[in-house]
Amino acid sequence: MKAFDIAIVGAGIFGLSVAKAACDHGLSVVLIEKNTVASGASHGLLGALMPHIPSQWNDKKQFQFEALKTLSDGIAQLEDATGLSTGYRRVGRLMPLYTQDKLDHALHRQEESKTRWATAETGFRFSVLDASPHAGWPAAAAAPLGFIWDTLAARANPRLVSAALKAYLQPRITLMEHTEFKSFDEATGKLTFSSAEPVSAGHLVLSAGYEGFDLIEDLTGQHIGGGVKGQSLSLKLDLPHDLPVIYDDGIYVIAHENGSVAVGSTSEREWQDTKTEEDTLQGMLNKAIAFCPVLKDAPIINRWAGIRPKCRKRDPLVGQMPTHEKIWIATGGFKISYGIAHRIADALMQQLGVTSAKDIHIPQTFRPESHFKW
Repeated sequence: MKAFDIAIVGAGIFGLSVAKAACDHGLSVVLIEKNTVASGASHGLLGALMPHIPSQWNDKKQFQFEALKTLSDGIAQLEDATGLSTGYRRVGRLMPLYTQDKLDHALHRQEESKTRWATAETGFRFSVLDASPHAGWPAAAAAPLGFIWDTLAARANPRLVSAALKAYLQPRITLMEHTEFKSFDEATGKLTFSSAEPVSAGHLVLSAGYEGFDLIEDLTGQHIGGGVKGQSLSLKLDLPHDLPVIYDDGIYVIAHENGSVAVGSTSEREWQDTKTEEDTLQGMLNKAIAFCPVLKDAPIINRWAGIRPKCRKRDPLVGQMPTHEKIWIATGGFKISYGIAHRIADALMQQLGVTSAKDIHIPQTFRPESHFKW
């Protein structure tokens, strides 16, 4: 029976990132995925890497800020190692202003951001502009009171990020796709599967998306999360690659470097299946066209629907499973997974004692004691 230092269940962005962090620290890794790499929520189209608004600051917002600040270095290392593009670029974000209340709040946040985002040190700004720095993106009529402009935001192509991580990991770890995890015996380290030979591991990490909450409930008897359906689409429209992300009325519009524009996404707590729904997608597209008319008549080239994992307490979960010494969890990123996955993975390595560094402060609301009762 093959033996590994760490076994990871789930090859979405969290599982891939934990696998990379572990192998970069010299651990032997087996990554187990019942379908294929990034076939679930991590297979989306958007790739919006958005900071929280710099007001009512807390540990969660600081954690995400540090993650977004350091992500560019990690992406550059990944692209250099694989020779693959992830579609990453720090393009910033524009949000139309059309009510006095929104403008007043934005002006207040503009001042607070200088401290929260350490503008003098980082250069990241949250500003109010009279006009978009990119004419027609979005339409001036959509923002009679101007725009919020933040320079911290970025975008990446989720499928390209996942493909680059897979390419990086394949020669370095054991990847078991189309393999369903069944059980883990902590006493012996034995993992069993539905259709593969057992292996053993010193530690098990659960990063299995929304379905992982069922595994967690089986082991703890506690239901701590579920799934929220998201839908998005992609248009064929070759636009300048430096256009900022637009966000308005719950809708993102993102110009990717591959000649496509992603529009989305929904957040549906009630859902029956993972199929796309044409009426829902068209309604979302109509909203986007209203503030970004350049999208009109662009052909739809891709549609996506998937279930994103969300903890009941909303915040992600990273840490040791209660009453278990060798089982760990990293899950529940919901809308911010691609922006924080690398830092969640580093935080887990810190908790495992793999690295002597203790420089990552894990928010209390991310810790198991905030999600479980025991």
